[in-house]
Amino acid sequence: MAGRTVDDVLIPGINVRVEGVSHCSDILPVEAVSTARPGRCPDCQKQARRVHSMYQRTLNERPLGPRRVIVRLRVRRYFCDRKCCSRKTFVEQVPGLSERHRRSRTGLTGWLRSIAIELGGRPAARLCRRLRLTAGRTQLLRLLRAPMVSARAPRVLGVDEFAFRKGCTYGTVLVDVEAGRVVDVLPDRTSETFAAWLTKHPGAEIICRDRATAYIKAVKEAAPDAVEVADRWHLLQNLSAAVEKTCHQHRDCLRKRAEEETVTEVPEAAPMLLSPAELPRTQTIERTRHRYEGIHHLLEKRWTISAIARRLNLDRKTVRRFRDTDLDQLLVSARDRRPNGVLEPFKAYLDTSFIEAQGQVSGTRLFMEIQARGYRGSRQVVRKHLAALRAGTAGPVRADMLSPRKITSWIMRPRDTLTKSQDERLLQVRLACPDITRACDLARAFADLVRHRRGYLLLEWIRQAEQDAPKPMKGFAGFLRQDLDAVTAGLTLPWSSGAVEGNVNRVKTLKRAMYGRASFELLRTRILTQS
Repeated sequence: MAGRTVDDVLIPGINVRVEGVSHCSDILPVEAVSTARPGRCPDCQKQARRVHSMYQRTLNERPLGPRRVIVRLRVRRYFCDRKCCSRKTFVEQVPGLSERHRRSRTGLTGWLRSIAIELGGRPAARLCRRLRLTAGRTQLLRLLRAPMVSARAPRVLGVDEFAFRKGCTYGTVLVDVEAGRVVDVLPDRTSETFAAWLTKHPGAEIICRDRATAYIKAVKEAAPDAVEVADRWHLLQNLSAAVEKTCHQHRDCLRKRAEEETVTEVPEAAPMLLSPAELPRTQTIERTRHRYEGIHHLLEKRWTISAIARRLNLDRKTVRRFRDTDLDQLLVSARDRRPNGVLEPFKAYLDTSFIEAQGQVSGTRLFMEIQARGYRGSRQVVRKHLAALRAGTAGPVRADMLSPRKITSWIMRPRDTLTKSQDERLLQVRLACPDITRACDLARAFADLVRHRRGYLLLEWIRQAEQDAPKPMKGFAGFLRQDLDAVTAGLTLPWSSGAVEGNVNRVKTLKRAMYGRASFELLRTRILTQS
């Protein structure tokens, strides 16, 4: 260490000579002069022989402890003696220290570029201030350059969409599935853009995609020899949607079964004379009554369904349902649509206690009793329900019916992951509706094909589903038949869109961090540089 000079410590291994170091409170200025051989013209590459002049450049260097370091470098300007060269003079650049049009050392520029890649503009500028680095957000963003896209597509290419603005505008991300990195980003999700990219970048042998029509069309046009692989996760998602739709269509069976269980569990109480039941004046019921009057008022004026839908900002199916259904039936349906509150599981107990006591019951005592049973609501909710019972406006106690989404989650999960209670409740659902039972059997059989990659049994499964399955399951089977080759490959080959989905999540993180105030080009640059 004793033999090392100031040059070796501050600017090691570079052709410069340190002439002096000043001492300031927070800045460390370093005076240096270039000692390199005469440079070459950046245009004609001829080595210079004559010095034109000298001047001083100020370069920001990486901090040294708590102090900022500034290098005041004296460099030479040379003549270019080649007559055919358009450049008459040029300034020498010290390798490892200076670059053209840069006010920071090469090493510091690498630091700033890395910070900008990870954080973007304003967050990177805030971090630079904490690190005592001089860099603004615009300067940091100018350091970003998108890497060149390879002329050939990767052997296994993954494609998926991501939203610039959900429901409005979308882009496309292309991923090298084997390497797990993004190779390019497209500004939309149209088939023409993707087909043009595939034409310009040939070489994809396997293309992993979801079942988006635009991507299917583009692959057929631009890469007909590539093997298309439908993503297994999207297949299970579409199957789950079909199962849930089946459960929605058979809610009457589920409600009937739940009501039968409720009747058998609740003991029969002594009869009590209550006032006639009235519909409670809830917001949903009042809105239904007002909407019914408005639609029929316009129907009397011979308005069409489409015109009424535009006038009232409703769907045409909603207008048609209000036209063809009696008001009483609509009001009853609106009453049943009241959301389940914290009191709903305890209403049966309250009603039974109220009837047994002939209405002479203490609200405080009932509140304490249901609180011991697990009620976590307020006492005021219990008082309102008892007041509705005395006034005769309380609605009937609804049975504890399982939601279609919960039933679907039990069906889609492996059976050995269900608890004993969940397995028993799913068995009761299967006993309640044969269509749900059939959908459950088909869903579990298809999930087994996906998990064990038994694509050779897919066609047989489709035939079974098209014969005696519920309508949503038949529709799912029909979609599989239309894309049979890709689905079979997805259930046979080891490739999937898992790497693509992971990169889509990363794209969403970058987009939410900076896209609202940036352009597509900057977003694409950050996606590709971080890859």
